[in-house]
Amino acid sequence: MPHSVDRSELTDTERAALHRLQLGVEHVYRGYGSLLACHHSIGHGMDHFEAARELLSEAGHEAYAEALREDILPAGLVDDRWTYELVDAARTGFVDDVATLEAAIRADLANGERHVSERRLQRRWRRRAEGRDRE
Repeated sequence: MPHSVDRSELTDTERAALHRLQLGVEHVYRGYGSLLACHHSIGHGMDHFEAARELLSEAGHEAYAEALREDILPAGLVDDRWTYELVDAARTGFVDDVATLEAAIRADLANGERHVSERRLQRRWRRRAEGRDRE
């Protein structure tokens, strides 16, 4: 059974592991943000296709308008899934899974405290700036 450790008792290896976990989660969040940006871009593209469909139909190009209406507009980006479905699946699946595991490890090793390495560095640099920690 994992045990809780006071953050002052963390080894350098544990601190490094927590830092890597934090960075991993942050990169997953950035990837998720890119997926959201993709979702918005595809949505705007679809809005333009709908406008083009209307104009093509109005101009008498019904075959092209029909191709947009039947083939492009209802289609999904990946395996017939719309981007909102991909966003939701990512968020409620992988993104939540990595965040939950990282939080559990951090809770066990560092009493849930975030940015353990940065806090340590911040304290050291502030002590140095105050003249309490000479190099």
